[in-house]
Amino acid sequence: MVTAAELLSVAAFDEGWHAQAFPSFGSERTGAPVVSFCRFSQRPIRTREPIAEPDAVIVQDPTLLHQVDLFAGLDQAGYVLINSSRDIEELGLSDLAAALEPRRLLAVPATALAREHLGRPLPNAALLGGFAGQTGRLRLDSVLAAIRERFPGESGERNAAAAQACFRYVRTRLREAVLV
Repeated sequence: MVTAAELLSVAAFDEGWHAQAFPSFGSERTGAPVVSFCRFSQRPIRTREPIAEPDAVIVQDPTLLHQVDLFAGLDQAGYVLINSSRDIEELGLSDLAAALEPRRLLAVPATALAREHLGRPLPNAALLGGFAGQTGRLRLDSVLAAIRERFPGESGERNAAAAQACFRYVRTRLREAVLV
């Protein structure tokens, strides 16, 4: 998620936003959950503090959903994107679903899309494409450019393909939600 936050900040910067990304590592043990933050704003960013009231939360590891309060500070106007092939009810998030509009809470099979396009279970790029599709805050082209800049060559192209696939998946889900 550290790399994902960095890529998100690069995409935002390339669109003219002021942007920053920084991680927060748990010191309790090796393998502790890692939290990464990304801010982007039209105004200069002066703070380096962790984000207490996020506009969006991207969950790479769904096993953390009930172990850590991932959604603290998120209000009804926030977005949540979860890497999972399971639906929101199966994930035990019915209360969160009741508090958010359906388009603001999505589960996406980012790991499956990464395996399909990369041959490895690395969902970061797919999740960034999903974020662009869900929120509309960044253009997909900016996300793809950041991915390709960080991972030149075939690796970048495969990651970009995973991001595009997740973007399309999210847009399809959002269209279906409108029609229901």
